[in-house]
Amino acid sequence: MTTTKAAKRTTLLRRGFALEYTTLAWNVVGIVVLAIAAWSARSVALAGFGLDSLIEIGASTVVIWELSGTGEDRQRRALRLIGGAFAALAVYLLVQSTLVLVSGFHPHHSPLGITWTAITAAVMFSLAAGKARTGAALDNPVLKTEGRVTLIDGLLAAAVLVGLLLNLAFGWWWADPLAGYVLVYYAIREAWEIFFGDH
Repeated sequence: MTTTKAAKRTTLLRRGFALEYTTLAWNVVGIVVLAIAAWSARSVALAGFGLDSLIEIGASTVVIWELSGTGEDRQRRALRLIGGAFAALAVYLLVQSTLVLVSGFHPHHSPLGITWTAITAAVMFSLAAGKARTGAALDNPVLKTEGRVTLIDGLLAAAVLVGLLLNLAFGWWWADPLAGYVLVYYAIREAWEIFFGDH
């Protein structure tokens, strides 16, 4: 590897680490904010999104670990860890959302949840774009996959936001567990892609 290529790779790695540490810090704060919002509103969607943030923390930690080393075996193990976390999230949300719908439980309004999910959607979309570009430049499948995880995080934030707004504006309490089902769909899709897709 030439000096120029090595310097470029070092710069890209630094950028990858910076993106992951930013994601990690945002989601650590998010766990606390979402726990408070979910508890006060009794919202399954906010609780599920909090768990998704926890998975994002795990995924970022895995990528930081993977970027610190090399080898396909290390990449495979990193991808499996991320996929397993998504599968666990899907099972939890499927059960929880179904229980809420069957019991007819009505979540309260959550101004804190609305504010946080709106800001989070914008932040995650920006981070996902950066990870996609950096992962492609490094030809790193783990960073690219985790970039998709971050994109999904942004989409899920938007879905939860819509559910919260519908509940606030029209009293559609069932929009909250339905947003939980949206999370289930994306979690299953990502787990399937990680375990059975072409990386």
